[in-house]
Parts: sequence; C-alpha cells; structure tokens
Amino acid sequence: MSSNLMSLGSTVLAAVGLLILLALAAGLVTIAILYVIDRNQSKHTIRRNYPVIGRFRYFFEHLGEFFRQYFFAMDREELPFNRAERSWVYRAAKNLDNTIAFGSTRSLEPTGTMMFMNSAFPTLSDTASRWKPKLIGPHCRQPYEPNSFFNISGMSYGALSKPAVRALSQGAKTAGCWMNTGEGGLSSFHLEGGCDLVFQLGTAKYGARDLEGQLSDSKLREIAGHDQVKMFEIKLSQGAKPGKGGILPGDKVTHEIAQVRGITVGEDSISPNRHLDIASNNDLLAMIHRIRDITGKPVGFKCVLGDTDWLVALFELIRERGPESAPDFITLDSADGGTGAAPQPLMDYIGLPVRESLPWLVDQLIASGLRDRIRVIASGKLMVPSKVAWALATGADYVVSARGFMFSLGCIQALQCNRNTCPTGVTTHNPQLQRGLVPADKAARVAQYHQQMVYFLEMIAHSCGVPGPSELERKHVRMVTDSGFSAPLDHFYQNRIPLHSVK
Repeated sequence: MSSNLMSLGSTVLAAVGLLILLALAAGLVTIAILYVIDRNQSKHTIRRNYPVIGRFRYFFEHLGEFFRQYFFAMDREELPFNRAERSWVYRAAKNLDNTIAFGSTRSLEPTGTMMFMNSAFPTLSDTASRWKPKLIGPHCRQPYEPNSFFNISGMSYGALSKPAVRALSQGAKTAGCWMNTGEGGLSSFHLEGGCDLVFQLGTAKYGARDLEGQLSDSKLREIAGHDQVKMFEIKLSQGAKPGKGGILPGDKVTHEIAQVRGITVGEDSISPNRHLDIASNNDLLAMIHRIRDITGKPVGFKCVLGDTDWLVALFELIRERGPESAPDFITLDSADGGTGAAPQPLMDYIGLPVRESLPWLVDQLIASGLRDRIRVIASGKLMVPSKVAWALATGADYVVSARGFMFSLGCIQALQCNRNTCPTGVTTHNPQLQRGLVPADKAARVAQYHQQMVYFLEMIAHSCGVPGPSELERKHVRMVTDSGFSAPLDHFYQNRIPLHSVK
C-alpha cells in the first residue's frame, strides 16, 4: 500500500514537473516570438529598441491613470475632478455622513478662490426649503415651471449605457428634477422612469430627422406628444469640444442605439460641426420659432462662449423683433465641460470657462433688457454645493450637471468613456460590464445625491443669512484677486469681459 502511494506521488510530481517545463517552454517560445515581432516592427520605437520589455510601458501607462487618483495625488490636486469633490458626491449619493475633521485641505490663497460671506445673524433653520420656481417660456402654449434648480445635464443614450439611462430617469423622478436626453434622441429608457425631460436637438438631428437627415416636423410633434418632454434645447456647441460635433465610436453603436438615432449599426456616429440649417442669428431665431410653434413648448439653445459679438448681435435682433422672438432659455456650458470623446486640442484650449462667461451673459441680458425673458442655465463642472451656489449667486436661474450624476451612478473617473471599457458600466455597452450597474440601486443614489445637494445649498444660503438658494447674490461671494486679497463678485466681475454697448 505504502509503495503504491509512493509510486502515485512520484507520478504526480513527475506530471507537475512536466507541466512546469511545458509552461516554461511555452513562455520562452512566446517571449521569443514577441522579441522577433518587436525587433522587426517599425511603428513603436520603444518596442523596437527594447523588445518585449518595452510592452510594459503601455501597461504601466494605463495603470498610471488609476495609481494617480488613489495613491499619488493629494485630495485637491487631481483633474478633471479631485478626490475631495468625488468623495463628497460618493458620500452624498450613499446618504453617508458628509462632515470632516481637523481642518479643510482647501487653500484659500490662490487667485480665483471663492469664499461665501457668512452673516452675523444666519437663518435658524437648516432644512426649510425656499426655492422659488421660475417660469420658462411664458409665450409658449405649454410653459414649464421646473421643481428643482439642480438638474441632470445632457448625456445621450449611446454615450451612456442602457442601465445608466434607466437609473438616471428613475432617480430624477424621485428627486423631482429634469433629465436632458443629450443629442442621441429620445429612448424608451428615458421615458420609463417618469421624470421631466428636456429633448436636446444636436447638429445631426438624431431622433428628430427624416430619411435625408433633415429636421422632421412630424418627428417633433411625436416627441412633443410625450407629456414628460417639457422643453427643447438646440445644441449649438458644448464646452468639451466647441466647433466640433458629437462623436460616438462605432463599437458603441448597437442596434438599439442605431434605431433611436436613425443611423447604421457599428458605424462611427459623427455629428456635423454645426447645424447645417443655422448659419446666422436669423436662422437661429427662425429655428427656435419653428420648433416652438410645432411643439408648443419652451425652446432654447446650448452653447459655450468664445466669441461674444454674435450674442450681442442676437440680443439686438431680439430687441428689434420683440421679446416673443427670444429663446426661452440659454444653457451656458463651460470650456472645462466634459464629454465621452473629444479631440484634446479642443478639450484643452477652446472656449471660455463658465466663471468668466456666466457673469458676462447675465450682465449682457440685463443691459439688453432681456434678463426676465430669457432664463439662464449654467453647466460645466458644477457638481458640488459650493460651485452650484456660486452659479446661482452669479445669476444663473438653474444649474445642470452631467458628471456629478455620473459619479452618483458609481463612475470612478477611469477616463475610458470613449473606449467601451468603462469598468463601472456607466458608459459601456458591454453586457458583462453593464451587469454591475443595477438601475434600482443606482436610482436611489441619484435621488440621494440630488437631495444632499439641495440640503447643503440651503445650508450655504442660511449661513449667508438668506432664506434659500434663490436669494443668493454676488455680494454674498468674494474672490481672491491677484493682490492676494479678496473682492466681492459684483466688484470683481465688473468689466472683466468688456460689455458691448447695446443700441
């Protein structure tokens, strides 16, 4: 018996040894093949000079995106969103304690730093909501009075996964805020949650185009027939890629997405750089009138400001034609806005940040006598209470966020939105990766993030001595100047961007 066991043990050891030798041999053969390939290819210098070993460079470069945010970056160093901002959203979405200890890691010395001015006699209650809804589209057959000042910005089905859209739709309904469809059209997943919707009309007219790609009146009527669709937003440009149309890689164009958009499965979805039928302010007002007349609902446009002359001229044209001709709202995006895919030169260097463009727009509307007619919706990295409060104090009527709500869904800023490999299922159409995003669970987090945003905004307002966020003004905020000392926003922004005279 003992000899049999010893014999069996020897056989097993021999087999294991043979397997190890075979594995080593296979490994050596693989290395040899990779060596020959790398040594003889001419596209990659590192791999040609350092065969096999050079391949690890790309692997470590990829891992660096994750190592930076978890191990090396300080709380407030990382871009586009630092750890402190992301952590606040995560805790808010999970309804966890959002207090900190010992002291803030935020420096108050850099130029541009914002500080809210507390009152000697703050409001006693931290919870009494005093939001005053502001009517949008008073000249429409069906004007809109939103329930929330903080809403979900444009993210299309295509850029986002099916479970992500479903979670946002359900969460928005619970929160009582609107959800912007993004330029990818209106899908059943947007509708199923029952929330208010803003239909975004991109340059390719996805979801509202005929067979020739032109804007279809019948499609507009069909979309407007959904009671949930409250407004229409004409997308002229967005902060991440001004002057460039939307980009959806072909491997993200599934059958369902192609059907919603009216395009071909598996082909890159590239939108024109601008609306082919909008080449002037006259064209823009004509388009606004056409959509508003057909749908009966408020119509506005989204843009990021660079050149401002066209907008001054637009306001002058509106003054000549009368307030009924005006857009019902303007969604102002920031040059540091986000997207699923954009050329880096446009992402890095084109357009004005919202901290400059928003006060300019508000002041220009006042100078033009259109401030009460055209509502201002601010967008662009406004995902934490301090930045939303700043936008409201500066003059925005409403604020929208895309990436804030993405973080509430579980986004970890893996920077893979354009590769269909999002590890959290938010921006991928890989069913295995989508499986981790459970709509019912994430919808609750979306609603809780919104709830916490409102609560902390009210807290800021009460600290400043006003009843609610809608009463915040520029005088309640100061900004650190080049001198190292701060100045109130109403003084600081004066003539920062020259206001053109209004005739």
